Amino acid sequence: MHITEEKLKDVLEKSGLVEEKIFQAAKEESLRTSQSIPNILIGQGIISEDYLAELLEPHFGVKIIDLKKITIPSEILELIPESYAKAKGVILFEMREGPSFAKLAKDGPLLNLAKVAMLDPLDYDTIEFLRAKLNVWVEPYLTTSQNLKYGLKQYKKKIGAEFNKIISESIEKSLSIVGEPDLAKMAESVPIVTILDSIMEHAVSLGSSDIHFEPMAKEVLVRFRIDGIMHEILSLPKMIAPILVARVKVLANLLIDEHRMPQDGRFKFEIEDASVDIRVNVMPVFHGEKVEMRILKSSARPLTLEELGLNQKAIDIVYDEIKKTHGMILVTGPTGHGKTTTLYAILHILNTPKVNITTIEDPIEYEISRINQTQVNSKAGITFANGLRSLLRQNPDIIMVGEIRDNETVEIAVHSALTGHLVLSSLHTNDAPSALPRLLDMGAPSFLLASTINMVIAQRLVRRICSSCIESYSMSPEIKRLIMAQLALNPEIKINEKNLPKRLFRGKGCKVCGNSGFRGQVGVFEALKVSDAIRELLLKQAPVGEIKKQAVKEGMQTMFEDGLQKVERGITTIEEVLRVIRE
Repeated sequence: MHITEEKLKDVLEKSGLVEEKIFQAAKEESLRTSQSIPNILIGQGIISEDYLAELLEPHFGVKIIDLKKITIPSEILELIPESYAKAKGVILFEMREGPSFAKLAKDGPLLNLAKVAMLDPLDYDTIEFLRAKLNVWVEPYLTTSQNLKYGLKQYKKKIGAEFNKIISESIEKSLSIVGEPDLAKMAESVPIVTILDSIMEHAVSLGSSDIHFEPMAKEVLVRFRIDGIMHEILSLPKMIAPILVARVKVLANLLIDEHRMPQDGRFKFEIEDASVDIRVNVMPVFHGEKVEMRILKSSARPLTLEELGLNQKAIDIVYDEIKKTHGMILVTGPTGHGKTTTLYAILHILNTPKVNITTIEDPIEYEISRINQTQVNSKAGITFANGLRSLLRQNPDIIMVGEIRDNETVEIAVHSALTGHLVLSSLHTNDAPSALPRLLDMGAPSFLLASTINMVIAQRLVRRICSSCIESYSMSPEIKRLIMAQLALNPEIKINEKNLPKRLFRGKGCKVCGNSGFRGQVGVFEALKVSDAIRELLLKQAPVGEIKKQAVKEGMQTMFEDGLQKVERGITTIEEVLRVIRE
């Protein structure tokens, strides 16, 4: 961005939102992480991107454009190639005839006016390039990265519109080769390659996290998970199922002729000028083999704790606990609810030149610079247990174990935390207090566990309300009844009917969110700090209820309370909170 550090500092300090010490801290973090200072401040929740754009508007001397409020004709949008638009942070959104520019055009032909949205409207090299390429006068507008992402998604509308046509044509071609016996050869055929590539490209364009191929009696169902919810996309003829599975196996370097055992693999999928990692699991089921493909954006910036959705009290607890040189921090929750993302966010904070961080993961979901990451590989004899045992000989300060799955891993992790290491890991439990008895059940001695556990974070993911179509409404008696029923199951929660929110929020549905009313996900959390009183309960092997009661007494906010706060602030809906937390 063409703005000096001094000018940026001056603009932000005059706004009253960013003090000098905050700016300096953001500058230091920027040098450490190679991110821009504005990105650091936005990620930490100190300033919103929209408000930053308003502050910078006078500096750039251009207007702000909200791309979410306009529909760009494809013939205009595609005058700038998508790869160039992504690289330069620019979107062409309007073309006009320019009679008022006749004088500027001098004796040459009358030039048109191109309106372009830019992250950096002072990027004169890009403006000059577009002026020469399109033979137009360029009028720049300032936009935000979120607006730019929405504009870039409009390139993908063509994929959505042609998706069924591409699939249909490819199926017709593939059916003509089904009679061939060689699965490996058929997996390399153009129709099957086209089908799988089109499905993956469509999934990425929709922001999906997972692709499922589910064999039925007479068809293969293709479903995407978008913002945590499964969506049925299309069904394919049963005849091409073995070839499609074979294609996935070829890409993931799996055994094509193995149909009785589960297989795991991964591969990279190139989509224009970017690539995503695809993690693959193939599982035999009643009607064939089911394929699950997890889409991992390995180059994505690690999210901050604020961006994940932790409130300030929970963040303060995390920062207090990660300052300790030994002990264990656990993140709990169901599969697919962001535990690994939270662990990576904590690792990102801890990742300084002064410490040696090593991990053992299954799989490595995101590559983190300067951290030594090891992939579990059962074929090579690397499990969580023996991998962790080997990591201890690598002289680590901080260890991250992707998941505690068995007694042996628990034992080694506990002893690692006792011998001067800070250990981070995940566990499958319903809430934070349940993690402690769960570890006892897995064989960890209570006296050792009481000495090692520092804190437990429990989390769920809920869908965010789309900010472009959010509306408020009065709480219905039925919703109030459901909330009170939930509260009755948790008598330690201090919320009552009198202080319930009077108005709720929801998304009406618009073109930005695909008429779903939701856009993106956010976590609801509870952070349990293991105090001396809780350690005493742990030594006595007290039931979960007593541990939870003590934690709430000491100020722990439950996930349901955190969810209600996010409902009141219009971040998510009460239905979403009840969907993931309801007991």
